[in-house]
Amino acid sequence: MKKFLFLALLLPFAALAQTQSKVMADKAKSTDKETLVEISTDFGTMKFKLYNETPQHRDNFIKLAKEGFYNGTLFHRVIKDFMIQGGDPQSKNAAPDVMLGNGGPGYTIPAEFNSKLIHKKGALAAARLGDQVNPQKASSGSQFYIVQGKPMTAAELNMMAARKKITYTPEQIKTYETEGGTPFLDMDYTVFGEMISGMDVLEKIAAVATNPQNRPLQDVKMTVKVIE
Repeated sequence: MKKFLFLALLLPFAALAQTQSKVMADKAKSTDKETLVEISTDFGTMKFKLYNETPQHRDNFIKLAKEGFYNGTLFHRVIKDFMIQGGDPQSKNAAPDVMLGNGGPGYTIPAEFNSKLIHKKGALAAARLGDQVNPQKASSGSQFYIVQGKPMTAAELNMMAARKKITYTPEQIKTYETEGGTPFLDMDYTVFGEMISGMDVLEKIAAVATNPQNRPLQDVKMTVKVIE
């Protein structure tokens, strides 16, 4: 009887443990889920997943997108074989001769560098002010860029890695060799997402004609939304 009572007493604790384990598993599953966003333009739509490894950048981008902050802003800086940049609120309805690139929401975001997250083609990363005025390498609160880049050789990557004192995995080297990117920005600018569809749209935008300040001669407006 005593043995039976002991087992009976254990049953509620076992049930409680199972419930707690399920809650923890559900929480982990929720944390692992990646948020998807779409950036739509006249050239088509690009879809991205946001990295959970960069939570401050992820949450900020989601917040601004849901507020409609980016809607109507421009890709105001386009450099072929490098990147396309947008997110300046001052670009909304900006006259063709206006210099852009200094606007933002009024705050910055601390850098969230991660050696696993590289500037491969299609990477979504945060723009920022230069090191002289921004030694902490904090990101702009809203401006971002999408990497086009170009393929690199293993020798070029090794030289760059030695200079920057970083180490690439064989998989990362292969990615840069085959897909391309801008590895010279790694561990200096925060990468917080990557493109999962719409690479042809990136190519089209990167090829548009620009003025001497790299602003497209024809405005490239965007709409950004979170895919629930």
